Amino acid sequence: MHCLKKLETLVVEMQDQKNGVKGSEQKLNVTTIPHVIAGKDIIEWIANKMKTTVEEAESVGTMLVAFGYIYPLQNHKKLVMCRDNSLYRFQTPYFWPTQKWVAEDSDYAIYLTKRNIRKKGMLEPYEQVQYNHLNKWLNHKWDFIVMQATEQYKAGKERKKPDRVVFDCQERAYWIVNRPPRRTHSAMDQGPQRLIDPNIEEKITFDMYRRKNIFYQQAIMRSKVKSSVSLGALVKYITTYKNHDPFLAPCLPSNPWQSENDAYWTLNMRRVDVPTKMRVERWSFSFFELLNDLRGRDDFKIFLKKEFSGENLAFWEAAEELKLGTASSMSTKAETIFKTFLAPGAPRWINIDGRTMGLTVKGLEHPHRCVLEAAQTHVFLLMKKDTFFRYLKSPVYKDIQKKALNPEPHNFSPAQVEQNARNRSPGIHPIILWKQEEEEKAKAAAASAPVDVKAMMSKIDRKK
Repeated sequence: MHCLKKLETLVVEMQDQKNGVKGSEQKLNVTTIPHVIAGKDIIEWIANKMKTTVEEAESVGTMLVAFGYIYPLQNHKKLVMCRDNSLYRFQTPYFWPTQKWVAEDSDYAIYLTKRNIRKKGMLEPYEQVQYNHLNKWLNHKWDFIVMQATEQYKAGKERKKPDRVVFDCQERAYWIVNRPPRRTHSAMDQGPQRLIDPNIEEKITFDMYRRKNIFYQQAIMRSKVKSSVSLGALVKYITTYKNHDPFLAPCLPSNPWQSENDAYWTLNMRRVDVPTKMRVERWSFSFFELLNDLRGRDDFKIFLKKEFSGENLAFWEAAEELKLGTASSMSTKAETIFKTFLAPGAPRWINIDGRTMGLTVKGLEHPHRCVLEAAQTHVFLLMKKDTFFRYLKSPVYKDIQKKALNPEPHNFSPAQVEQNARNRSPGIHPIILWKQEEEEKAKAAAASAPVDVKAMMSKIDRKK
């Protein structure tokens, strides 16, 4: 509300009899209205007072109109300050926003009913919509609303006509600001209201002191990290990812948004045959980076298949599908996961500790999205601590490093960029991309199928 206090101070200075904006009587239709000011006079006064440009002064004047401190007499729905002879008046302080008069539905219904009586049913279209809505919403006390509106209408008729017209304009200006027509901006729009008033001094009780004491004791006992260690980890992270940050390093071969060439997107498709060196290098940063890249995950599956240990990654992927899948398929997926990975004698049984296994199996009786969270975390840590580092030293990873592409940077001239824009091919339809991904998933599932060790050994024996 501090900004509104500044606006109110400015409005009070504008109404000063000696140094304020000079007003005069003006005829509106056949009624003489006192203390009317022109828009150009207000803007000129603000520019001289604040020593600013006319454009800035016009913006400040529009702000005063939008917040309801000044209201237009002619075009009341246009809440802007015009730099011409448009007529305005100062709003009475009773309707200022700082009065915190809540614009309730019942008050607005009384105003619309009174206006409906005066206009004999000829309301504005948006007012008619609001009137019909409030009639249904407040039907239980509509008789009271009509009675109040009738009494206010009768009391208004006893006033002099200039006073009656001025009050009607003031009231209409207030409701235009607080209940604007649909699809129009309102300066009084607010976000979520605070449940606690920050201006009220809070009384601290004994229980609050006790809870603070417990919190501080726990904070003292909590393990801490030295600032040098934290800064060292931050420097290490920045050094590692510096060349992979598009804001710090250029895109190779070129930025498609600048060069109009889609080679970067083609080389970095989700499951491209031969990835780039930058992409393969990123897999070695962390196990999460490897799993997050579908191409890297496929390469990791090849390594696991050679080591006859692909069940951990298959279980992790199945847990991700259960977590991110639809609610209707949750029970079916949970049953399939139990039969494939957790049941005694399962074809792809995973090796986890007994406590985690017991909690997971018990949770599968009433499956939900996170029922496999403990087992999935256990398997993830197992692969991260052991299998991931063996993969980085394996011939599979070294072979993909050798095959990885290192695209040369493009140096397009402005003419070539324009030619690229003209020759740019349309993108692939999302349905086609989805079908391709489904086919790739099916191939990957077939490639990661369980291997019959006995059959493999028998083949080897036959060859011998």
